[in-house]
Amino acid sequence: MASWGQAGILLLVIILLGIAGHNYVVAVAAGALLALRLLHGEALFPVLEKHALNVGIGVITLAILIPFASGGIGWPEIYRTLASPAGLVALVTGVFVAYLGARGVGYLTVEPQVMVGLMVGTIIGVAFFRGVPVGPLIAAGMVALVMGLLGHGK
Repeated sequence: MASWGQAGILLLVIILLGIAGHNYVVAVAAGALLALRLLHGEALFPVLEKHALNVGIGVITLAILIPFASGGIGWPEIYRTLASPAGLVALVTGVFVAYLGARGVGYLTVEPQVMVGLMVGTIIGVAFFRGVPVGPLIAAGMVALVMGLLGHGK
């Protein structure tokens, strides 16, 4: 079994922070990496580093498209939604968030150390400000904010 070392201890701290902040996705991800490290699976790290983000984005995209595939959302719902003020704001917000997400992914490939601040900020936001660690809900929150400012909020 490998020694804990600095990386192992940092992963353990991230697991504990994830649990404390109720961010179980972070805790499980750090736990999986810690398990790989302790089981001498570090050879997989370069492959994961290269492909995991795109695979994760693919899984998220798949989840978002399920209502279209299941027939829960069709042309009438699309038209009705896009013809409403909230739907138009949602469309613009979705484009803006996707644009920012692409810029963020690119930035993280150049400046991966920024992930530390993002992780700590996310954990603090979840633990102390009742935040939720997911992107699409942030976009929906932005829509809610804009709609509230326009007087169309609930």
